Amino acid sequence: MRGFDYSPFYRATVGFDRVFDLLDNVAGQASSNGYPPYNIEKAGENAYRIVMAVAGFAEPELNVTQKENELLVTGQAASNSDEDKQYLYRGIAGRNFERRFQLADHVKVTGAKLANGLLTIELQREIPEEKKPRAIEIKAEGSKPALTH
Repeated sequence: MRGFDYSPFYRATVGFDRVFDLLDNVAGQASSNGYPPYNIEKAGENAYRIVMAVAGFAEPELNVTQKENELLVTGQAASNSDEDKQYLYRGIAGRNFERRFQLADHVKVTGAKLANGLLTIELQREIPEEKKPRAIEIKAEGSKPALTH
């Protein structure tokens, strides 16, 4: 069931159905689970950074995958000897997780690093040359066209 009716937008737009599908998908994701916590930062004109708090996870237990316009970050905690520990209070979760991010067109992951319990994923928007703005020459009326060979 859709939470918002996009039909008025369909009447006045062409080719934006992907955007409406994306909004439906994001709205439909389970947003109640805030684990692990994360920040999304704008690091420059076309640069972004996702910083996730993944305390207790080692590098081999984390996986970052980009498939088309979706970024998937998963954490699979290795089974360790927690069974023999008795916790009086356990505030560090350390449970498995899967977090999905929808990326805009032309946004690519350029790197990821793990330091001090924070997983930092660097993203860069790489706009193709044909999509960048370009100046169009304006010719005065009556001017002779340039000869080309």
